[in-house]
Amino acid sequence: MLKITVLSLLFLPLIATADAKHECKFAPENDMKINVGAVNANDMTEEQFNSILARVDAHYRPIVTALGKTFELRKAWSDSTVNAQAQQQGSKWIIKMFGGLARHEHVTADGFAMVACHEMGHHLGGAPRRSGWASNEGQSDYFATTKCARRIWAEDDNVALMQARIDAGLVISDAVKTACTNSNNDLQLRAICLRSAMAGLSLGKTLAALGNQGTPSIETPDTSVVTTTNHNHPKGQCRTDTYYQGALCEVAFDVEFDKANTSIGACTLSKNHLVGMRSLCWYKPALGE
Repeated sequence: MLKITVLSLLFLPLIATADAKHECKFAPENDMKINVGAVNANDMTEEQFNSILARVDAHYRPIVTALGKTFELRKAWSDSTVNAQAQQQGSKWIIKMFGGLARHEHVTADGFAMVACHEMGHHLGGAPRRSGWASNEGQSDYFATTKCARRIWAEDDNVALMQARIDAGLVISDAVKTACTNSNNDLQLRAICLRSAMAGLSLGKTLAALGNQGTPSIETPDTSVVTTTNHNHPKGQCRTDTYYQGALCEVAFDVEFDKANTSIGACTLSKNHLVGMRSLCWYKPALGE
């Protein structure tokens, strides 16, 4: 027993270091590559790529700095990797954004912004967490629409923007429009709700394609119910549901999530919310929540 204890103490620094360097990836490991100019790429440009990330940086760098940490947003437009990553190294908080994912045929400009929000969620999304520092995948998705999207799009004329997209042919079901209307009294927040739901759907389609799953839809949510919280990557439909429910949650974006208490900052049945809760296809609510 003494030998085991001594060995455990010797390896503690290594364990801590490994956890600190642990990378959380937006999508499960995949070998897909999309190079600049690939025939299967969307119409994302490097200028758009940089502009989207500059906005996320502008909003979140001061928040991270105020926490006494250093924020590093690594932009790799030429990298063909179809993924994104979050990492912590000591006091340095890192997100890595790759051009390969930005160029995926299903990823819209808003969808790519939502990926950056997801990666910020690993750092700031609170409980439930998958490791000593990182919010798990589902919670990072939930953070993306409940907190991050509302923050980074708050200054846009979202009503005019979404109307222009609808006029140009974007199809949003009446059910989604009604749900966003019922969840918000403010016209801008209603429009952000629609914008977030559509961005989340683009990512759900991307993730489903990468996982060779059926195409997700907002109108056909995953009805499965987990018995324990899934800290890994839920399937594309389940993640689509989480983005959508996060968009519907009426809790303000500046009510931050807590590192331990999952009810703080979230929509819950215990607070009489009818929509906007974390999706049960990945989340097991805490007792009394």
